[in-house]
Amino acid sequence: MVQLINGKKVANDLNLETKKRVIRLKKQDVTPGLAVVIVGDDPASQRYVRSKEKKAKELGIFSIKRALPESVTQSELVQIVKDLNHDDRINGILVQSPLPDHIDEEQIIATIDPKKDVDGFHPVNVGKLFLNLKGHYPVACTPKGIMTLLAKYKINLDGKNIVVVGRSSIVGKPMLALMLNADATVIDVHSHTDDISKYTKHADIVISAVGKYAILNDDDFKPGAVVIDVGQNMDENGKLAGDVAYKAKSDNIEFITPVPGGVGPMTIATLMQQTVDMCEWSKKIGK
Repeated sequence: MVQLINGKKVANDLNLETKKRVIRLKKQDVTPGLAVVIVGDDPASQRYVRSKEKKAKELGIFSIKRALPESVTQSELVQIVKDLNHDDRINGILVQSPLPDHIDEEQIIATIDPKKDVDGFHPVNVGKLFLNLKGHYPVACTPKGIMTLLAKYKINLDGKNIVVVGRSSIVGKPMLALMLNADATVIDVHSHTDDISKYTKHADIVISAVGKYAILNDDDFKPGAVVIDVGQNMDENGKLAGDVAYKAKSDNIEFITPVPGGVGPMTIATLMQQTVDMCEWSKKIGK
């Protein structure tokens, strides 16, 4: 029987700890602050931003949203980010993707102060992650949340064979770096890889972040495999589903993150955790 990794419970526990940290900070007259910038009316982005606003409020984090029309210019958006860089109330800045085609997203990310880059996408922070430098810096929230899940379930990474499916800057590449830094042996496969299952069948842990329903199934894993499903897709019945189609009595999968209720809740919980981290780092409090 497949054992489900309960991301919802781990996220709830993480949020409770974050809330306690916020309370402690407020007793020192310090309030963590998060700014979210959203451009246009993409429904999925709007839902995600509302979830972030709601969670920040629940946890006592100061939150502001800059909702901008799709017609906003590159220079206007750059200036808004620069203003937030200099806003002492804000510890974390997040610019919601996707951005309109006329906006250079790389320039926008590079404009964010690396010390306020709560998504961990700034080239400075990505470089620090891949170099495994010591010190404090933000890491992409979904991969960082996955590492928290694996730690909570006491899944050993040292020397394990890991396959990351997908090479996005949001999940695949930072996940690769985190696993290397944890002393795992890592292979990244992607759309140009011939026969992905040739690799996944030999992996102790598979992390799939492709965004394609049922790209993997039970037969693509070896017995005892741990599967982290990051996919957010719709199945043939219009229900939310991941990248992996599996049977409850799989002969191969030992642990899996369900969709929904697996990795998803960890992303926002980690975003809130990291906002508080960055507040503490800026004030040289705590860690």
